[in-house]
Amino acid sequence: MKVAVVGAGAIGAYVGAALHRAGAEVHLIARGPHLEAMRRDGVRVLSPRGDFTARPAATDDPSDVGPVDYVFLGLKANSYAMSGPLVHPLMHQDTAVVAAQNGIPWWYFHGLDGPYTGRRLDSVDPGGSVSAALPPERAVGCVVYAATELEAPGVVRHLEGTRFSIGEPDRSVSARCLDFSEAMVAGGLKCPVEPDLRNDIWIKLLGNISFNPISALARATMGQICRHRDARALVESMMRETLDVAAAVGCRPGMSVERRIAGAERVGDHRTSTLQDLEKGKPLELDVLLAAVVELAELAGTPVPTLRAVHALADLLATTSSAPASASASASASAGSAP
Repeated sequence: MKVAVVGAGAIGAYVGAALHRAGAEVHLIARGPHLEAMRRDGVRVLSPRGDFTARPAATDDPSDVGPVDYVFLGLKANSYAMSGPLVHPLMHQDTAVVAAQNGIPWWYFHGLDGPYTGRRLDSVDPGGSVSAALPPERAVGCVVYAATELEAPGVVRHLEGTRFSIGEPDRSVSARCLDFSEAMVAGGLKCPVEPDLRNDIWIKLLGNISFNPISALARATMGQICRHRDARALVESMMRETLDVAAAVGCRPGMSVERRIAGAERVGDHRTSTLQDLEKGKPLELDVLLAAVVELAELAGTPVPTLRAVHALADLLATTSSAPASASASASASAGSAP
């Protein structure tokens, strides 16, 4: 099996190291000091399950790699539309793209029977740009339950969880899914092939859609949000509306709001990825988490007043946090001179 990991950050490098340990031919695609460290010292994984070092090939040029059997996509979803130059040199006729993303994927209605078959969501696939870069028929969905972070260039700290659920958009149990799952398991990871991965997507999204934007808006950890009475009530309202939208488009994930919040509470004072991105000045991955569900609600005619309100604030935050410093200074000066 030949695998390219595009976006070999904390999750991508962890998966690549595990697959390499299992005997797969793995190529990590990254850049900067992280790439230099992986080329020099391999990927060092520090884990409560046991530390190990893997030395897969690493490059910043996918044309050096050539066609592969699987592309494991470790990029943030807001980079997918621009991923064509990275992914296309890796493709042959049967290459599968295993997309490890949070939120609603661009392929959500691909291969799904019902009134929305083939429908495109503009919030996650604007103008069809993601589908052009990553054709939906190549997609294998992946919901990540593992938590990792880059402790230093080339060094991945595995915090908890080893589960990577995968599945076909059309709900089939395909040979390509089974083969990839077998390789992941051989590398020490859990990789169940789910007949309908959309259940996993909504279960994880219940937490992401609520805690991620609130944590960024309030600069708060998950534990702090859970302990604040009104913030906790806001989370409950967002989760209930999200379950309403899921049901309206034909999915009932079988997870209660109370159970989902209890799970988040056990995580404790964890800073969500959105809060971490905000603190690092990176773009906020909110379209697939929040805007997509608001768009689905419009499509299904489901009222989501709480989601709409939080989306407006989070979208404003994303806009202002990415504004150039000179523009922010100018706006402050204008506000200060107003009567």
